[in-house]
Amino acid sequence: MKLTHLSAFPTATICLVLAASAQSRPFDSIRKAFEALSEQSPLGSSNLFDGIMSPPEDTVSTGVIISDVIGKTQSIGIFSGLTRDIGAVSDRLNDAHQNATVLAPDNSAMKNLDRKPWEDPKDYQTLGATAYEGGEGEDRANRNLRRFVESHIVPESPWEAGKKVNTLAGNEIWYETKGGKTKIQPQGVEVTSIADEVANGQVWILSGSLS
Repeated sequence: MKLTHLSAFPTATICLVLAASAQSRPFDSIRKAFEALSEQSPLGSSNLFDGIMSPPEDTVSTGVIISDVIGKTQSIGIFSGLTRDIGAVSDRLNDAHQNATVLAPDNSAMKNLDRKPWEDPKDYQTLGATAYEGGEGEDRANRNLRRFVESHIVPESPWEAGKKVNTLAGNEIWYETKGGKTKIQPQGVEVTSIADEVANGQVWILSGSLS
Protein backbone atom coordinates (compact mmCIF):
# COMPACT_ATOMS: atom_id res chain seq x y z
CA MET A 1 0.00 0.00 0.00
CA LYS A 2 1.27 3.46 -0.91
CA LEU A 3 1.98 6.12 1.66
CA THR A 4 -0.85 8.57 2.18
CA HIS A 5 -0.17 12.28 1.68
CA LEU A 6 -2.79 14.83 2.70
CA SER A 7 -2.93 18.59 2.30
CA ALA A 8 -2.58 21.24 5.02
CA PHE A 9 -4.99 21.70 7.93
CA PRO A 10 -4.98 24.25 10.77
CA THR A 11 -3.98 22.05 13.70
CA ALA A 12 -4.82 24.77 16.21
CA THR A 13 -8.50 24.38 15.37
CA ILE A 14 -8.32 20.62 15.92
CA CYS A 15 -6.60 21.05 19.27
CA LEU A 16 -9.22 23.52 20.51
CA VAL A 17 -12.17 21.41 19.39
CA LEU A 18 -10.78 18.13 20.65
CA ALA A 19 -9.83 19.69 23.97
CA ALA A 20 -13.44 20.74 24.36
CA SER A 21 -14.42 17.15 23.63
CA ALA A 22 -12.45 15.74 26.55
CA GLN A 23 -15.50 15.96 28.80
CA SER A 24 -19.14 15.20 28.12
CA ARG A 25 -20.74 18.10 26.23
CA PRO A 26 -24.29 19.19 25.43
CA PHE A 27 -25.47 18.06 22.01
CA ASP A 28 -25.49 21.63 20.68
CA SER A 29 -21.79 21.93 21.53
CA ILE A 30 -21.02 18.63 19.79
CA ARG A 31 -22.92 19.74 16.70
CA LYS A 32 -21.11 23.07 16.49
CA ALA A 33 -17.71 21.42 16.97
CA PHE A 34 -18.47 18.88 14.24
CA GLU A 35 -19.60 21.56 11.82
CA ALA A 36 -16.58 23.76 12.61
CA LEU A 37 -14.17 20.97 11.75
CA SER A 38 -16.14 19.91 8.70
CA GLU A 39 -15.89 23.40 7.24
CA GLN A 40 -12.11 23.43 7.40
CA SER A 41 -9.85 22.55 4.49
CA PRO A 42 -8.43 18.98 4.17
CA LEU A 43 -5.95 17.87 6.79
CA GLY A 44 -2.19 18.09 6.79
CA SER A 45 0.31 15.48 5.67
CA SER A 46 0.87 12.35 7.68
CA ASN A 47 3.46 9.69 6.92
CA LEU A 48 1.85 6.29 7.29
CA PHE A 49 3.49 2.95 6.66
CA ASP A 50 2.98 0.43 3.88
CA GLY A 51 1.60 -3.05 4.52
CA ILE A 52 -1.29 -2.12 6.76
CA MET A 53 -1.93 -5.58 8.16
CA SER A 54 1.65 -6.15 9.31
CA PRO A 55 3.27 -2.88 10.45
CA PRO A 56 7.02 -2.83 11.16
CA GLU A 57 7.88 -3.40 14.79
CA ASP A 58 9.41 0.03 15.19
CA THR A 59 6.05 1.66 14.41
CA VAL A 60 4.35 0.07 17.42
CA SER A 61 3.96 2.55 20.28
CA THR A 62 4.64 0.70 23.51
CA GLY A 63 3.63 1.99 26.93
CA VAL A 64 0.77 4.07 25.51
CA ILE A 65 -2.87 3.33 24.68
CA ILE A 66 -5.33 4.31 21.97
CA SER A 67 -6.66 7.34 23.83
CA ASP A 68 -3.11 8.73 23.93
CA VAL A 69 -2.68 8.71 20.16
CA ILE A 70 -6.02 8.88 18.37
CA GLY A 71 -6.32 12.64 18.69
CA LYS A 72 -2.85 13.17 17.20
CA THR A 73 -3.70 11.77 13.77
CA GLN A 74 -4.90 14.83 11.88
CA SER A 75 -6.47 12.95 8.98
CA ILE A 76 -9.13 11.48 11.33
CA GLY A 77 -9.56 14.56 13.51
CA ILE A 78 -13.32 14.80 13.00
CA PHE A 79 -14.07 11.21 13.98
CA SER A 80 -11.57 11.11 16.84
CA GLY A 81 -13.27 14.16 18.35
CA LEU A 82 -16.59 12.33 18.39
CA THR A 83 -15.13 9.34 20.24
CA ARG A 84 -14.55 11.53 23.27
CA ASP A 85 -18.26 12.24 23.61
CA ILE A 86 -19.33 8.60 23.80
CA GLY A 87 -18.69 7.23 27.28
CA ALA A 88 -18.57 3.54 26.37
CA VAL A 89 -16.07 4.30 23.61
CA SER A 90 -13.83 6.76 25.43
CA ASP A 91 -13.72 4.48 28.48
CA ARG A 92 -12.62 1.53 26.36
CA LEU A 93 -9.96 3.46 24.46
CA ASN A 94 -8.64 4.73 27.80
CA ASP A 95 -8.46 1.25 29.35
CA ALA A 96 -5.16 -0.56 28.85
CA HIS A 97 -6.86 -3.86 29.71
CA GLN A 98 -9.48 -3.65 26.94
CA ASN A 99 -8.27 -4.05 23.38
CA ALA A 100 -9.97 -2.45 20.40
CA THR A 101 -9.58 -1.81 16.71
CA VAL A 102 -10.78 1.68 15.84
CA LEU A 103 -12.08 1.95 12.27
CA ALA A 104 -11.86 5.70 11.80
CA PRO A 105 -13.33 7.31 8.68
CA ASP A 106 -10.98 9.97 7.36
CA ASN A 107 -12.04 13.60 7.32
CA SER A 108 -13.10 13.52 3.67
CA ALA A 109 -15.44 10.61 4.42
CA MET A 110 -16.90 12.44 7.42
CA LYS A 111 -17.49 15.59 5.39
CA ASN A 112 -19.16 13.63 2.61
CA LEU A 113 -21.64 11.72 4.78
CA ASP A 114 -25.14 11.67 3.32
CA ARG A 115 -26.34 12.97 6.68
CA LYS A 116 -24.87 14.12 9.96
CA PRO A 117 -23.73 11.27 12.24
CA TRP A 118 -26.55 12.00 14.70
CA GLU A 119 -29.27 11.99 12.04
CA ASP A 120 -31.54 9.08 11.10
CA PRO A 121 -33.87 9.36 8.08
CA LYS A 122 -36.52 7.44 10.02
CA ASP A 123 -36.62 10.20 12.63
CA TYR A 124 -37.35 12.80 9.98
CA GLN A 125 -39.98 10.58 8.40
CA THR A 126 -41.72 10.13 11.74
CA LEU A 127 -41.17 13.49 13.41
CA GLY A 128 -40.38 15.92 10.62
CA ALA A 129 -37.84 18.72 10.55
CA THR A 130 -37.99 19.24 14.33
CA ALA A 131 -36.82 15.69 15.12
CA TYR A 132 -33.75 16.92 16.98
CA GLU A 133 -35.15 19.95 18.74
CA GLY A 134 -35.84 20.16 22.46
CA GLY A 135 -34.76 17.77 25.19
CA GLU A 136 -36.21 14.65 23.58
CA GLY A 137 -34.67 15.62 20.26
CA GLU A 138 -31.24 15.97 21.83
CA ASP A 139 -31.59 12.58 23.51
CA ARG A 140 -32.54 11.09 20.16
CA ALA A 141 -29.56 12.71 18.45
CA ASN A 142 -27.18 11.52 21.17
CA ARG A 143 -28.41 7.93 20.77
CA ASN A 144 -27.87 8.11 17.02
CA LEU A 145 -24.41 9.60 17.46
CA ARG A 146 -23.48 6.85 19.90
CA ARG A 147 -24.63 4.19 17.45
CA PHE A 148 -22.62 5.81 14.65
CA VAL A 149 -19.39 5.94 16.65
CA GLU A 150 -19.82 2.49 18.21
CA SER A 151 -20.35 0.97 14.75
CA HIS A 152 -16.70 1.86 14.05
CA ILE A 153 -15.24 0.19 17.16
CA VAL A 154 -14.27 -3.49 17.08
CA PRO A 155 -13.84 -4.75 20.67
CA GLU A 156 -10.74 -6.82 19.97
CA SER A 157 -7.19 -6.51 18.65
CA PRO A 158 -5.43 -8.15 16.94
CA TRP A 159 -8.29 -8.85 14.58
CA GLU A 160 -7.78 -11.70 12.12
CA ALA A 161 -8.70 -11.43 8.45
CA GLY A 162 -12.03 -13.07 7.66
CA LYS A 163 -13.08 -13.29 11.29
CA LYS A 164 -16.62 -12.00 11.79
CA VAL A 165 -17.01 -9.81 14.85
CA ASN A 166 -19.65 -7.52 16.27
CA THR A 167 -18.87 -3.85 16.69
CA LEU A 168 -19.85 -2.11 19.92
CA ALA A 169 -23.05 -1.15 18.09
CA GLY A 170 -23.79 -4.83 17.44
CA ASN A 171 -23.13 -4.83 13.69
CA GLU A 172 -21.37 -7.91 12.29
CA ILE A 173 -18.37 -7.07 10.12
CA TRP A 174 -15.14 -8.65 8.87
CA TYR A 175 -12.31 -7.69 6.53
CA GLU A 176 -10.71 -9.18 3.45
CA THR A 177 -7.51 -8.37 1.57
CA LYS A 178 -7.57 -8.88 -2.19
CA GLY A 179 -5.47 -7.35 -4.94
CA GLY A 180 -3.44 -5.39 -2.43
CA LYS A 181 -6.52 -3.70 -0.95
CA THR A 182 -8.10 -4.36 2.43
CA LYS A 183 -11.83 -3.77 2.74
CA ILE A 184 -14.27 -3.91 5.64
CA GLN A 185 -17.19 -6.16 4.72
CA PRO A 186 -20.06 -6.41 4.04
CA GLN A 187 -19.96 -2.76 2.95
CA GLY A 188 -16.66 -2.93 1.10
CA VAL A 189 -15.14 0.17 2.74
CA GLU A 190 -11.41 0.36 2.07
CA VAL A 191 -8.79 0.56 4.81
CA THR A 192 -6.21 3.04 3.55
CA SER A 193 -3.66 2.71 6.36
CA ILE A 194 -3.00 2.04 10.02
CA ALA A 195 -2.36 5.25 11.92
CA ASP A 196 -1.13 3.67 15.16
CA GLU A 197 -0.56 0.37 16.92
CA VAL A 198 -0.34 0.66 20.69
CA ALA A 199 -0.63 -1.49 23.77
CA ASN A 200 -4.41 -1.93 23.65
CA GLY A 201 -5.02 -2.01 19.91
CA GLN A 202 -4.84 -0.27 16.59
CA VAL A 203 -6.33 2.74 14.79
CA TRP A 204 -7.20 2.05 11.15
CA ILE A 205 -8.04 4.80 8.69
CA LEU A 206 -11.01 4.19 6.36
CA SER A 207 -11.89 5.88 3.08
CA GLY A 208 -15.60 5.77 4.01
CA SER A 209 -17.94 5.23 6.92
CA LEU A 210 -19.72 2.13 8.19
CA SER A 211 -22.95 3.96 8.96
